[in-house]
Amino acid sequence: METVSSAKSFGGEQAVLRHASEVTGTDMTFSVFVPDHEEGAKLPVVWYLSGLTCTHANVTEKGDFRRACAELGLIFVAPDTSPRGEGVADDPEGAYDFGLGAGFYVDATEDPFAQHYRMWSYVTEELSEIIGDCFPADLTRQSIMGHSMGGHGALTIGLTHAERFRAVSAFAPIVAPSQVPWGVKALTGYLGEDRAAWRKHDAVALIEDGARVPALLVDQGDADSFLAEQLKPQLLAEACDKAGIDLTLRMQPGYDHSYYFISTFMEDHLRWHAARLKG
Repeated sequence: METVSSAKSFGGEQAVLRHASEVTGTDMTFSVFVPDHEEGAKLPVVWYLSGLTCTHANVTEKGDFRRACAELGLIFVAPDTSPRGEGVADDPEGAYDFGLGAGFYVDATEDPFAQHYRMWSYVTEELSEIIGDCFPADLTRQSIMGHSMGGHGALTIGLTHAERFRAVSAFAPIVAPSQVPWGVKALTGYLGEDRAAWRKHDAVALIEDGARVPALLVDQGDADSFLAEQLKPQLLAEACDKAGIDLTLRMQPGYDHSYYFISTFMEDHLRWHAARLKG
């Protein structure tokens, strides 16, 4: 493990680290904030999955999470959004919504992406083991959140591994990728044409197929330019209503899709997670 950078913040340590991933076959970079804590203490872990075009750096630099994490005693982990490096396939036209920076938190089965694009296994298996082995993490107390594409990832991973994640929340998530252009492009490219294979990577479909969590928290700006075409939170609301899942969907007046929006409501989400990570 290589330390790319490390800095003290709110009494804790904000680090960026790089390691050789066996899952993706590439070097992977992630950030982790560890609050000040008593020697020997084990702390709960909040995972944050980022959106299209992002790396670990976006939330690390603009997410405004450290003060709340220091107060609440939360480790905050932010992985990258795709494998990177020489030989890693990208969108042939260089589009922002597929390929590098747009791994969609799936294990690709279609060439040429299947070789490296295994972000589902990277997040849920390899990086999870690293966090447990190398940091004072209590892996019996984990939660997950994300933004946009990362909101999709947080919802699908949280619904699939409900026994592992005590809380799941999202900022402006892609709730039904099978029904929107971003998702159709990504799922076709990574998983192929069989829409049945897409369902385990679609939060609305997972709920329709029986996946359950006690509660979800979603914040969505009503001035988000992607709201109507790509995000469609009403589909999640309808699915949760039918399934009896306690969804708190907060439409935030005047907010867009940016980190100005995310940073405004980050502390709310962290406190919501912390309440569910106690004990």
